[in-house]
Parts: sequence; C-alpha cells; structure tokens
Amino acid sequence: MLDDRAKLLLKALVERYIADGQPVGSRTLSRASGLDLSPATIRNVMADLEELGLIASPHTSAGRIPTARGYRLFVDTMLTVQRDPLTAPQLAPEQPQKVIANAAQLLSNLSQFVGVVMAPRRTSVFRHIEFLRLSERRFLVIIVSPEGDVQNRVIFTEADYSQSQLIEASNFLNAHYAGLAMEQVRERLKSEVDVLRGEIASLMQAAVNVGSEALSEAQDAVVISGERNLLAVSDFSSDMGNLRRAFDLFEQKTQILRLLDISSQAEGVRIYIGGESQVVPFEELSIVSAPYEVDGTVVGTLGVIGPTRMPYDRMIQIVDITSKLVSNALSHRK
Repeated sequence: MLDDRAKLLLKALVERYIADGQPVGSRTLSRASGLDLSPATIRNVMADLEELGLIASPHTSAGRIPTARGYRLFVDTMLTVQRDPLTAPQLAPEQPQKVIANAAQLLSNLSQFVGVVMAPRRTSVFRHIEFLRLSERRFLVIIVSPEGDVQNRVIFTEADYSQSQLIEASNFLNAHYAGLAMEQVRERLKSEVDVLRGEIASLMQAAVNVGSEALSEAQDAVVISGERNLLAVSDFSSDMGNLRRAFDLFEQKTQILRLLDISSQAEGVRIYIGGESQVVPFEELSIVSAPYEVDGTVVGTLGVIGPTRMPYDRMIQIVDITSKLVSNALSHRK
C-alpha cells in the first residue's frame, strides 16, 4: 500500500504529465505537489513508485511518466471529477441511425479525440416464420421481424421433412412463440420438447439457431467520428507506427465492438487504460465509455478513444452527458 505522501506525489505526477506531456522531474514534482520535501526525498519516493511499476523513466530523461498501472491507480482512487457546466447541444429525437451518427460527432467535437457509438442492438424477435423445402434435408427458413424486415436462411438437417411437417412446425412456432425473442424461444423449446414430436423439435431448434443470427446480424455496427483528431495529438503525430496501429483498429472495428459490448454490461462510466490488459490493444490508447438506454433498457455503448495521456475528468463528463442525451433522444422519439 502507498502512504499518503506517495499517493499525493503520484497524483501530482500524473496530472502534470497529462497537462504537459513531458516527463516529470523531482523539482517540478515538488512544486506541483505543494509538499515541503527535499529533492532527495522526492527522488526516493519516485524510486519506490518505479519499483512498484506505477511510473517509468523514458530513455534519456531524468523525469518519470505514468505506466498503465499508474494511470489505473490514479483513475480508480485519486481522480476527482469537477462538475463544471458542460455545454452540449441537445440531440434531436430523430431516426436512431441519425441520433447515433450525431452522438459520435458530438463526442468527437467535445473531446477533440475520437467518438465511438455502438448502434442499438435490436432483440431478435420474430413476427412470423415459414419453412420452404429446397431439396432433401435442405430447407429455407423465412423469418419476418416485427418491423417487417425479412431474413432468409438455409438450414441443413440430419432428417428429411415432408411439406406437412414443415407446415406443422411453422404453425406451432407462430402460434406459441411469435413476438418472443429467439433466445426465449430456444429456452422454451428445451423445456417443451416432450410435448413435441422429436423430429419436429429438432427442426425448430435448427430454425431458431439460424433465426437468432439472422435477426441480430449487422445490428452491432459501430459509428466512429473524428479519427483525424489524433493527427493533432503529439503522442501519435510523432510516431507513425502508433498512428497506423490506431487507424487499423478503427478500420477493423471488431475489437472496438468487443470492447463496447463488454462496457454495456457495466453501469456508469468505465475507463479502459491501454496496455493494462488485452481489452485495449495499444499502450498509447485509452477508452472512456458508458452504456445508453432506450426506455430504461441498455441497448448500446458509446465512448471516447484518445491517448492514454488524456484529461480523464473531462472525458468522464463528456461521455456521461452524451449517454444521457442519446438515451433521451432515442426514448422520446416520435
């Protein structure tokens, strides 16, 4: 455990480094901390912090910079968020896609970093389902969503089915399960399998499995805005390798989606520090994220991606208020 003096010096070092972007020396740290300590005492404390892996000394500099572990301790135990008035324009209650795009741009404009928003996940509810025989043990499943979207999927089964069996299966699903999410149907089928004839039950299970994928497909799209802002960040502009890796991440989107999906399972604002785990792949990047809701139900996540050396207190405010604006715009739309 760190004593109060070490905590205060670490806090001052992180804040000074975030503000200036330069390694912090003992003399600067003495002034920034406000403690009446000799340079030798401060150097001893810094040596202890370095041994704990909280700060590090870059190549030729006598100063120190925070490590991912140091940032994490700072964010978890030392960060105080000033609730200064943050001016943010309201998001009009338009179509969800427009709200999401506007929110990503708002996050980018307010933070001057990269804004990311995961589009709302729609539940895989079906209104109607039909089966069409294509050939032996090969069938087309036609699924209609409540919004009228039609998805077609081909399934292959171990057994063959007659047209009357296909009609029986679709009638049963439509009569008992229409309006439910595919995940609920899957669970209900497991418990009600005794009521159904075995061969019909396996057909329904196969249909539900592909139906769930079909209705959820393309729902996890992520909107990204402001990638070019990183060109103005010295941590990236001075290292083309870092910049290239960051842009590769934005282009692939898969990793960002995975991260935002993890974030949606947590309440409130979450901070992911680059380099502390596999969640954020690069030491130079950090993500501040929060879930947003539609009518009280969490449906997606949004956040800011920027350098590890970012003003976390301000980013928390920006992400928090934007998540509330998005929730309001999507919940109250006509």
